[in-house]
This record gives sequence, structure tokens and C-alpha cells, in this order.
Amino acid sequence: MHWCSGPSACGSRPSNSSTADRKNPHMTSNTSTPVVGVVGLGAMGGGMAQSLRRAGYEPHVFDVRLDVAHAFARDGGVACDTLAALGGQCDIVVSVVVNAAQTESVLFGDGTTPGCAASMKPGSLFVMCSTVDPNWSVALEARLAAQGILYLDAPISGGAAKAASGQMTMMTAGTPAAYEKAGAVLDAMAAKVYRLGDRAGAGSKVKVINQLLAGVHIAAAAEAMALGLREGVDPAALYEVITHSAGNSWMFENRMAHVLAGDYTPLSAVDIFVKDLGLVLDVARASKFPLPLSSTAHQMFMQASTAGFAREDDSAVIKIFPGIELPAADKKA
Repeated sequence: MHWCSGPSACGSRPSNSSTADRKNPHMTSNTSTPVVGVVGLGAMGGGMAQSLRRAGYEPHVFDVRLDVAHAFARDGGVACDTLAALGGQCDIVVSVVVNAAQTESVLFGDGTTPGCAASMKPGSLFVMCSTVDPNWSVALEARLAAQGILYLDAPISGGAAKAASGQMTMMTAGTPAAYEKAGAVLDAMAAKVYRLGDRAGAGSKVKVINQLLAGVHIAAAAEAMALGLREGVDPAALYEVITHSAGNSWMFENRMAHVLAGDYTPLSAVDIFVKDLGLVLDVARASKFPLPLSSTAHQMFMQASTAGFAREDDSAVIKIFPGIELPAADKKA
């Protein structure tokens, strides 16, 4: 395991195991391998860092849970214990945190410790993978440009398993210079990298629309399963039929499996959709555009959050329905 507490130490590597000396399948012979940092080793960020490592990069990683960063580095990579240390050593910083406020903290600090922007070299690249207000992303691009830092608006989708296997989707927008700097790094993390515009904002707009569908589909799936339970239909049989019928959706198939297992371990929490559907409604409100289904789904997630299920898996939105008995957790699991 390698770790760093300052910019000079962060990039230290043993001479017998340097990733730069290994062939990187995403690089041409005339291209040097950039130093890539990943901030946030949660369900998505951890998988993305694994994908980078598998592609031949040596990720520099930071997480507020320092033990998680050090555990990652034991299998290859460099654990940084400050954002400033990571920023000073990386050509590309990939931020995979929850929201705009956390992204601001990653870049500019929290008032007591500095973020990574102050130590990032001019011409380096910041890749923002959170779900945020598109207008905030546009403003961030301008703010970083004033510091000589390139920016990619690059929200992600696909879930933890696809992040870990490098099969997720990235919805990106940025300047030609930002894409040139990114090189093959995006393809190392994602199976599909959509280029949606030559400035920030377009990626976040598409992600917001994706979250509209995701949130509505989860809410509708929960409503359908709840009705089945209320009517005495065997939930496993209902799941089998729906997943092989026209009423199926990816969210029904994925999330209702959690309900059948009685497992509400948060892969994506209820409060994520309180936030994301709130963003959906904020974007639409600015142009006075009606979103009746999104509004209802948002209220359902709000109700689940207020009822005490905020940090449970988003499939726990089904718990707001009265008069039903949910499948119990498998005690063998």
C-alpha cells in the first residue's frame, strides 16, 4: 500500500511495481499515462477506481474514510490522506460524491482544510460525476477556467456492478480541450461515453431527465408490487410474470428483487431520490414546465424519508403503503 500526506509524497511508487512501466491497453505508444485521482470511494467511485486500475492506471484515491482509501491502495494505487495532496499529483481528478455541496468541498475545501483545486496544476482536468443542477455545472466550468483548470460535466449511471466492471454510462459535456486531456480515461471507466455538448450543462441536463424516469419507475414499481400484496397475489409469482411481460422496467426488475429479499441495504438510498427528483422539479420550475408524475414520485420519496426510511434502499418507498405485509428478510442471507 502507498499513501501520501503531502504533494511530494503522494506520487511515490516502488521501482519494481510502477504502473507507468506496464502496458496500458487504453494508451497508444506515443502517449504517456496520465496520473488519475478518484475522490469518493463509495458504491460508484470505488468501482470506477477499480476499473482504472484494471485498465493499467495507478489511481490516486481519497475518501473521507481514510481506511477505505488505504484498503483500496493495498491492491494497487496510492492512498492520499488530503485532497490537496491528491490534487497536486494528478493530471485528472474524477470526483464521485453525492451532490453539488460535496463537490464544492472537494474542490475548494470546507473552511478548515483546503480542497484539491488550489493544488491542481494549470491545464489539469476536473471530471464532475455527481447529479447536480445544470446551471451550477455551467458556473463551475467558468470558475475553474479562471484558475486554468479544465472541466468535464460528466454525470454517471448504471449502478455499482456496472461501475466495478467498467460498463456504466457517462453523460458528458465540455470543451474540446477537456476531452483531449481526458484521452482514454473515460473509456477506461465506462462502456458508453456520450459527448453531449462543447460546454458544461448538457450532461447534467440529460442526467436530470434520466433521474426523472428512474425515480418515477421506482415509485411505480413499488406501487404495483404493493397493490399485488394488498390483493393477495404471491409476490414471487407477480415478479416472475411482470419481468417477462410488457409492464416490466429495469427498475421493477432490479428494485423489486430487493423487496422480495426483504433487503433494504442502501445501494441507492431513499434520500438520493428526494434530492434528485427535487432537482428535476427545480429545473422544470425555472421554465414553468409541468411534471405531474415527477411531483407525485417526489412526494412518495419525501413521505418515505420522513417516515424513517431515508437511508434505506430506495425500494423502501414501498413501505409508505398501508395494509400490506412485506416479504421478510431471508435469515440465511
